[in-house]
Amino acid sequence: MRRIAIVGAGQAGLQLGFGLLQWGYDVTVYSDRSAEEWFNGRATGTTFMFDRALSYERALGLNLWDKEVQWGEGVHLDFSPTPRHRLLTVEGRFAMHGQAIDQRLKFAQWMREFERRGGNLVVKPVDLDTLEALAATHELVVVAAGKGQISRLFERDPRRSIHTEPQRYLALMNLKGLTPWTEVPFHTVKFSFTGTDGEIFWVPFHDKTVGSCYSVLFECRIGGVMDRFREVESGEEMIEVARRVVADVAPWELPHFANVEITDPLAWSKGAMTPEVRRPVGHLPSGRIVMGIGDSVVLNDPIAGQGSNAASKAAHLVTQRIVERERRPFDAGWMETVFDDFWERDAKHITNFSNLFLEPITAAGREVLLAGSQVPEIADEFFDNFNNPQNFWPWIEDLREARRFIAERTHGSWLKTAVAARFAVLKNLAHGQERAMM
Repeated sequence: MRRIAIVGAGQAGLQLGFGLLQWGYDVTVYSDRSAEEWFNGRATGTTFMFDRALSYERALGLNLWDKEVQWGEGVHLDFSPTPRHRLLTVEGRFAMHGQAIDQRLKFAQWMREFERRGGNLVVKPVDLDTLEALAATHELVVVAAGKGQISRLFERDPRRSIHTEPQRYLALMNLKGLTPWTEVPFHTVKFSFTGTDGEIFWVPFHDKTVGSCYSVLFECRIGGVMDRFREVESGEEMIEVARRVVADVAPWELPHFANVEITDPLAWSKGAMTPEVRRPVGHLPSGRIVMGIGDSVVLNDPIAGQGSNAASKAAHLVTQRIVERERRPFDAGWMETVFDDFWERDAKHITNFSNLFLEPITAAGREVLLAGSQVPEIADEFFDNFNNPQNFWPWIEDLREARRFIAERTHGSWLKTAVAARFAVLKNLAHGQERAMM
C-alpha cells in the first residue's frame, strides 16, 4: 500500500481520503479541528451542491442526508439594475435537484465515518515542520487547506488570476422561520441581484440544529449600499442589518424576513476573500514537494456557488490519477499535469464563470436571461448549467452565439423572443414608476 497524507478535513481532503481508502491506500487525514470542534464551530458557508458533484459523494456512500434533506429544485432570479427597481424575473428548474448541508454537520460525521472505514485521522495543526516530516515519510502529501501558513506554499498564478483584492464583502446567516415563496412552483434557490450594489442568495439548507431551513448569503459590493455588515457582532444583529439592507434594495422580500431567527449562536459569519488561482506544487525548505487541491489552489468567490462543487470534482479526478499512477513516483511534473487536466476539464470554466458573476452581466448573458424570462426551456438550461459551467461557453460571452443559442431553443428567430422580453421589461419599468408615484 502506498502511504498518502492529506492535510485538511474539508470537502476536497475528506472526499479524496475516502476515495483512496476505497482503493486500498494507506491514508492519513490531518485536521486542525476534531469532529466535535467542527460540529460546535462557526458556520462556514452555504455550500449548495449540484448533481454531478453529489454523484461523486454517492459513489463513495457519503450521501448520508438524502432521505431527510429538502432539495433545491431550481432558481428564481429577480434582477434590479438599481435598488428597489425590479425589472426582470427568470425562473428555471434543475434537471436533477441539489442540496446544501451544514458543513459543521457534514464534516464532523464524515470524519467519524472515515475512521470507521479504517482511515487514519490525526487532529493537530500542521505547520511547515510537520509538512517536512510528512513529506519525508509518505509517498505523497496533498494539502487541502485553503487558509493559513501552509496555503502560502502555493504561489499565485498570474496567468489564471485576474483579481488582486476582494470583490465582495460577505455576510452569511442560517435562518429558521423564513416564509417560503408560495408563488414559485418548486422549492427554490432565490437570487436577488442589484446591479449597482450586490446580490442576495436565499438557499434551501440542512442545518445541524434545526434541519431544513434557509441559508442567506449577502454578496456586498465593496463600499455600496449593501456593505453594512462589517461591525456586526452577533446573529441577532446580523438579522437586523439584513432587514435594513433588504428594505433598501429588495423591499418585496421583507415579508420573508418577518419571523426569522438565527439557528444557533454561531450560525453566521462575515468576511472577504480574494479570488485567485495558485500553482499546484508547493516547495518545502528541504526541497521536498507537496501537492495542492481544493481551495489551496483554486479559490473563487462563492457568488456562483462553485466552491464545494469544484472541490468534489477535483477530489474525484485526483483519486483517479493517483490510482492510474500505480507505482510510479508522484513528482512535480505529475502534479502539474494532473492540475492542468483539472483546469482544462473544470476549473477554468468554474473560475471564469465565477468571475463573470462578479462583473456587470455580459451583453450575451443579458440576451439569454431576457429570453429565459419568456421561454422556460431556456431558463431551465441556463440554471442547470451551474452543474457544469463549461456548458455556458461559447454563448455566455459571444453575442452572436447567444442569439444562435436562443434561436435553436425557440425553433425560430432570436429577435422575436428578444422583442417580447424587452416589452415585458418596459412594462415592469412602467409599473415600477407608477408605484413610485403613488
